[in-house]
Amino acid sequence: MMCSIKQLTRRFQKEEDGNATVEFAVYFTVFFLILAAAVEIAYINLRHAMLERGVDLATREIRLATGHIPDYSEVRTKICEEATVLDACESNLRLEMVQVDPRDFNATAPNDTDCQNAAEDPRPVRNFVHGQDNQLMLIRACLKYKPMMPTTAIGKELNLDDYGYAQLIVTSAFVQEPR
Repeated sequence: MMCSIKQLTRRFQKEEDGNATVEFAVYFTVFFLILAAAVEIAYINLRHAMLERGVDLATREIRLATGHIPDYSEVRTKICEEATVLDACESNLRLEMVQVDPRDFNATAPNDTDCQNAAEDPRPVRNFVHGQDNQLMLIRACLKYKPMMPTTAIGKELNLDDYGYAQLIVTSAFVQEPR
């Protein structure tokens, strides 16, 4: 019996006919992982570009100050209206606006970003102050989002919080126009 098993394995090793199932399984898996990573990166870039666009349009409205100075909720609503692809934008977007000294930018701009997702308990807004004429202002938006494929290589490399949310941070600086 032992001899026949050895003969069968040798004969099996010498055969060259059959199909390419093993090669297909290996190549398909590698191709699918690359495709999944590309889709995840593309969607992260789309979210970031739309958040940038929303912040730019909202800051333009603040900068020009055409008689009405918008408050925190109006600015957040404006950003979310312009950035249409962001999921649960109103509940996952935190804003921060501070005046900075143009001669010592690093001393007045806070280093850490205030981020919060909808699953966390609500916190008060950290800092959202409108500037006076000709003041340099810094606005920072932090959006928490769920990655599309958190188990892929790209999804695992994102800094996720305890609830599985990653964050996008957009910063913009502008000078308050005279009224």
